[in-house]
Amino acid sequence: MHIRSSVLFATGALALLSQPALAQSEPAAEDAGPIIVTAARTILPANALPMTIDVIDQETLNQQVAIGGSIVDAVSALTPSFSPTRQKLSGAGETLRGRSPLYAINGVPQTAPLRDGARDGFTIDPFFIDRVELIYGSNALQGIGGTGGIVNQVTVAPPQADGLTGRMLVQGNADTDFHGDGIGGKVAGLIGWRSGRWDATVGAAYEKRGAFYDGHGNRVGTDLTQGETQDSRSWSLFGRFGYALSDSARLDLTMSRFQLKGEGDYVAADGDYRVDRPTSSVRGTPPGVPAANRTESAALTLTDGDLWGGNFIAQLFFNRSRDTYGGEVAPIASFQDPRIAPVNTLFDQSQNRSRKYGGKISYERAMPGFEALTATIGFDALYDLTEQRLIATGRTWVPPTDYRSLAPFAQFNLALFDKKLRVAGGLRHEDVRISIDDYHTLWTYGGGVDVAGGRPTFSDTLLNGGVILEPWAGIRAYASYAEGYTVPDVGRIARAVATPGVDIDDYVNISPIVSNNREIGFEVKRGPIDASAAYFWSTSKNGSLLVQSGGVFEVQRQRVEIQGLELNLSARTPLPGLTLSAGYAHLIGRTDGSDNGIDKVDRDLDGANISPDRLNLAASYVHGPVSARIQTQFFLSRQFERTPGAYPPLYRFDGYDVTDLSLRYQTRFGALTLAAQNIFDTFYIDYYSQTVRPNDNAHYFAGRGRNFTLSWDYRF
Repeated sequence: MHIRSSVLFATGALALLSQPALAQSEPAAEDAGPIIVTAARTILPANALPMTIDVIDQETLNQQVAIGGSIVDAVSALTPSFSPTRQKLSGAGETLRGRSPLYAINGVPQTAPLRDGARDGFTIDPFFIDRVELIYGSNALQGIGGTGGIVNQVTVAPPQADGLTGRMLVQGNADTDFHGDGIGGKVAGLIGWRSGRWDATVGAAYEKRGAFYDGHGNRVGTDLTQGETQDSRSWSLFGRFGYALSDSARLDLTMSRFQLKGEGDYVAADGDYRVDRPTSSVRGTPPGVPAANRTESAALTLTDGDLWGGNFIAQLFFNRSRDTYGGEVAPIASFQDPRIAPVNTLFDQSQNRSRKYGGKISYERAMPGFEALTATIGFDALYDLTEQRLIATGRTWVPPTDYRSLAPFAQFNLALFDKKLRVAGGLRHEDVRISIDDYHTLWTYGGGVDVAGGRPTFSDTLLNGGVILEPWAGIRAYASYAEGYTVPDVGRIARAVATPGVDIDDYVNISPIVSNNREIGFEVKRGPIDASAAYFWSTSKNGSLLVQSGGVFEVQRQRVEIQGLELNLSARTPLPGLTLSAGYAHLIGRTDGSDNGIDKVDRDLDGANISPDRLNLAASYVHGPVSARIQTQFFLSRQFERTPGAYPPLYRFDGYDVTDLSLRYQTRFGALTLAAQNIFDTFYIDYYSQTVRPNDNAHYFAGRGRNFTLSWDYRF
């Protein structure tokens, strides 16, 4: 403990002494070109947009994935306002700025809009991702979702020159005591080919994950229902095929298939929250089929960077997912039906099935005769069919539900005074229709009731606008307003109807969520300094919260108000190759927890809906073939008010910190990387367990203890 405290104190002191500002990633090289973020639907550089944007490049992403194992872990580790990950297959409760982010791959949404299965962070292997684009705060740039922001995963680019290129990755992972069942590994390969106008990139990845062990050397508990990344196997295939129609136009077909499935070697052993003993895992065979998820997607994209002097993008996409959840008997009260079997004896498990397809088209150019004004016009269409089945008994939990969204949009960006001042704004009109046929709910909801289906429609025009002031290159300030748009988890709401006579056409609980995001930010990116500060506040009059009820989570519609502060700094020190960085986020979330008819927030959002305050500290070193990084995440303690009248009246999160380490050496035969997660083997109860299920012995999970990953990465 004394060693760890000294290391952390020294790292923090150096960061603060180097420069009084904060950041979570290394600054771009001074000679690097402007950053273009494709998720922003524009070819204007990021500094021309009134919003907070981060880009995790491939080198940083590979480093973080080696430590944590997934894209979600990488984003969480580098983003202070992102929730601590649950280290489970399910991402329920993982938020960005207190709201759910939209996960996308090359702009194709991965989330099912009607029934959020919370598996959208695991739809492609990180090996095939070139970079991750993060857009913070509610916005409608990518259509439905994105009330917390956008996490857009951009796949690997095609070869730039004729011939063959490739990459191979061999990886091994083990816990600190090298338990036999804790050992995992990964192999992956990617081959690229270009000849004239044609190119192709194909790859495959296979990963086996062992059991996880906590800081006390015990197996981490298994969540049989939501699913695990531990004790699992995943397979992933990827293909990208392109043809250059001209010097400026290109056609790309991108396809991927990802499947992650639990091995089913363990069952949970209850812990005891009263003595701080976490849930563990013991050898056993869970009933039913192990939890799994499978995603298949394809996108055909046409781009032309010089069509009539502008940039044209058209995309058609298809995405299909099947998320299987594990089953249990007694805890899942929703599955019970005494007409089939006595209460607490009926086993079942659910499977979420979603199929979406759609298209996007946009055209951007400077206005002829008025080149200071850049305009973008476009149109998006999205269709989705989702249902949730109980696969052991063949029943329907969430009825088949169709979603259709049609959305024209326009964006404008006006540069004034030699681009020192910019005014940006736009609008998007969403026309949504939801179709549900007549259905019957499960017995647990009021004994099962008939619900009249319907085709409710909603439409709204979403506005955004902002001002960007950049008086000197690398120093800018901005203020913005943006509206985000989504629908609540319609599946959770529809399946929980317990009152006879409900008609979906006028059921207020499935009305859309419009969140208003206001933000003020300041950035300095000059010389050795990359610093930023942002204050934001967002509101939604009819928000959507996850609330635990009867062993499962249902949706409640309540007013939600969130505000927060983000501070980031990265500074290159006088010592060549050494960069110190830090990041801090403070969030406050409140909601209307009373049924008194008064629209006023009166209690805290809990850990299922908002993240704790966090301080990140890191030091990175790059010199010749050697690179290294040490990073610490401090999740700060806090209290949450419970529903008025509940006992105890407060939930308390004790806080914890985790330190990670990465060492890399580049040789002529490839790069060797040794990464260590939780290097001090800290024992802690994870944030979600402490704040959402603090008294649930079956879901009182510890976080993963020290584990090592050794990688060989060869490129040719």
